[in-house]
Amino acid sequence: MASNYTCSACLSALVKRTKVVAPARRAPHKPSHLLPNTSLRAFASEIQLPRKSNSKPTSGAPAESDKVIEGAESITAPPKVASPGKSPLPASTTARLASELRKRASGTTETYIAYGATQPLFLECSRAGNYTVPQIDEGGVAPKNDAGEDLGVGTGWWYDSLGLTPTFNTWAQVTFLHMYLLTVRFRLFPKAHAPAWHQHLLDHFFHNAEDRMETYHGMVARGVRNKYLKDLWIQWRGVLAAYDEGLVKGDAVLAAAVWRNVFKADPAADVKAIAEIVSWMRREVRRLGEASDAEIAAGWTFKGDPGEEAPAVELKSKLMKADA
Repeated sequence: MASNYTCSACLSALVKRTKVVAPARRAPHKPSHLLPNTSLRAFASEIQLPRKSNSKPTSGAPAESDKVIEGAESITAPPKVASPGKSPLPASTTARLASELRKRASGTTETYIAYGATQPLFLECSRAGNYTVPQIDEGGVAPKNDAGEDLGVGTGWWYDSLGLTPTFNTWAQVTFLHMYLLTVRFRLFPKAHAPAWHQHLLDHFFHNAEDRMETYHGMVARGVRNKYLKDLWIQWRGVLAAYDEGLVKGDAVLAAAVWRNVFKADPAADVKAIAEIVSWMRREVRRLGEASDAEIAAGWTFKGDPGEEAPAVELKSKLMKADA
């Protein structure tokens, strides 16, 4: 599930180096083909030795400048030390380096910013459908429902008022619904940044889902977990397509998508509850659209729960009254 976006960005930043014009130095005594080749090193330190002076000392003892270190291939002059507060490079070169660094840092650091910012966003998406399995903590075995799913304990509107069963699949679908709302907002981010935010939000989900499989549901074998993770990936793609279609075509289509995914197409599902979820999704999409990119990146909290939309759902349409 991991994305290659991070590695590609880091590699690009390390490989692409800006050519820097070094200050002029006196030509060394050795021919250029004997100089050590250090141009391909990304990080290197060079020990520079004093050059041998051509002038002879007045005394018989050799001067410090006449001493040659044995085995040295080349000797270069010591670099000039710049005055305090002054750049050792020309102003034009420094400005060019700063400009190139800003360009590269924006692309390189964006994936790390997105990874850190999407973690609390995912936790907010997961909060509504969160559940626990107390039997596992006590060393026991989780109870099963009629479909063979492990039953947990969950609180909140989705479990207490809506009556959904606290299982792994319910948690995944409720979390998907909230993640979808954030994904719609990510599409308004700059084109170069949006994919990283979407990918990292999805990565946090799959990491958490795999941890739940092993901790709560005893899926120790990686192969078994991978099978379920692939199924979740297919479900996520279906959620994107279904909810997108609902946002475009109207509330009836969106309600049908919620009914299929959250309620597993249960014929006995509460129609009023489905309408409340649709109304709440419309409200949150509007709130997200009115928020700035900085507000989304700083953290987002979904307001209330779908039950708050009951008055709007129960309100009779004026068109129905006109037809009567």
